[in-house]
Amino acid sequence: MPNSNASAAEEAPVLIAGGGLVGLCAAAFLAQRGIRSLAIERLKASSPLPRAAFFHMRTMELFRSLGIEDLVRERSALDFVPEGAIVALESLSGRKLADIMPSLNEGVEALSPCRRLYLNQPSLEPILRERALAAGASLIQGAEITDVHQDAGGVSIATRDVESGVPRSFRGKYLIAADGGHSKVRELIGIGLAGRGVFSNSLTIYFTADLSPWVRDHAWSVIYVNNPQLSGFFRTNRTAQAGFLGVNTVGDYKADPQAATNAAADVSESRMVELVRAGVGVPDLNVRIDGYSRWRATADVAQTFRDRRIFLAGDAAHLMPPNGGFGGNTGIHDAHNIAWKLALILGGQAGERLLDSYDRERRPVAKFTVEQAFSRYVARTAPWLKAAQAPEPIIDDPHIELGYLYDSAQGTHLDPLTTLGMPGSRAPHLWLKKSGARVSSIDLLGKFVLFAGSKGESWIRAVGNLQNAFPGLPLDTYRIGTDVEDPEARFEQSYGISSAGASLVRPDGFVAWRSPSADADCSQALRGAIAQTLCVG
Repeated sequence: MPNSNASAAEEAPVLIAGGGLVGLCAAAFLAQRGIRSLAIERLKASSPLPRAAFFHMRTMELFRSLGIEDLVRERSALDFVPEGAIVALESLSGRKLADIMPSLNEGVEALSPCRRLYLNQPSLEPILRERALAAGASLIQGAEITDVHQDAGGVSIATRDVESGVPRSFRGKYLIAADGGHSKVRELIGIGLAGRGVFSNSLTIYFTADLSPWVRDHAWSVIYVNNPQLSGFFRTNRTAQAGFLGVNTVGDYKADPQAATNAAADVSESRMVELVRAGVGVPDLNVRIDGYSRWRATADVAQTFRDRRIFLAGDAAHLMPPNGGFGGNTGIHDAHNIAWKLALILGGQAGERLLDSYDRERRPVAKFTVEQAFSRYVARTAPWLKAAQAPEPIIDDPHIELGYLYDSAQGTHLDPLTTLGMPGSRAPHLWLKKSGARVSSIDLLGKFVLFAGSKGESWIRAVGNLQNAFPGLPLDTYRIGTDVEDPEARFEQSYGISSAGASLVRPDGFVAWRSPSADADCSQALRGAIAQTLCVG
């Protein structure tokens, strides 16, 4: 693909290392807030191999805010059966071992306006790329980063063309490093990783084979297989004529742990055909190998997510096994968190100290999520690790997807149905009516938003007194019962306020502050809450 919008983009307010899933999301989120970025990607084009990703409710809410939720859902329906399940089998033709997740979306209606889905990354990345470029982002493809330098005024990047070797340099005020698990930026600035390290040299085999006799009658999105030959997981396309097999271990772990965890040692075509057949449980299955990739099953987190003007995101910041599908989602949430903060900094509405909150907020969430992914790996693929590695107890997926908390004395994650609008939590989803149309409370977010209870007119008036204190601050106000209707009369209880109270929600949809009831001086209380959130004054 040719470079896009590149001629005027040797300098940009924000540089992005990496033009894959997380880098493109970062570019789209910045563009959504009017901030131009330039992403630098080593690959000339996205990989055509059908890497599938499990996109969670929170991620779909962010896609909804970008206006691409419906398109993403349409593309997903072409690749996968909607509302699928996750199961464990001896083999595709063998007996069932467990129903891990009987339905992808059981119980989500109470939590979000969005539903989980699977989608191949080659189908998603063009949607994100088009969205980012159309809004003013730039993308340089086929360039690898060779050096990074930052000073008091910004960040400079040296690159070279991967084919011609021609050097090129770029300059920005900030850099988001979303360049993957082998991040060159992370290496150059000397940030290390800490955690459980590598516990499998794994292999993904992309193949064509008719699996419909064993799959067609089941809405299975992910199929774990565990037998004496291998442990891993299948994902197939909708027609079950092709897919991939992720192999984590081979043979008997107890007899030879080193050999068992080196699944990628032999990538000969005959060996890969043998592994696919073992996973299906059919020794003479007709299999064509379309490709393969080696990868390391790892559970590590960067020691810091920030070095002055450089911010790590996605796999550059945290590495986790694919069990649960948390890696890509966590990276997208990283990108969203730093994007709104950089936008306010660059717009002059926030103080530089706001950027300190990126590491403080995102790294604890990443550490918790990495551990939960590891626990699922042990439970689903490598139970022999339980005694030696002592994984954390597995908690329910919604706690991880929607229940994470920022700067909270309550802990890192809670059941999202119990957070009730506490500061540091994601603002709850409720169905409301605005101008007669049914909308989710999530749909009202994106700027700073002040929700006031039905008798909270003093808070609405207070906002009018703040224009001089925070010029240009994007701030919307909604009084329940006046500006929006609450048909089920649940808003005040769900947000933890009385009819005279108020809740201030940040641009990323997390509650910044609330006053359960009226305040003696609403203007002063609100001014203090906004100033503290913006790190000004």
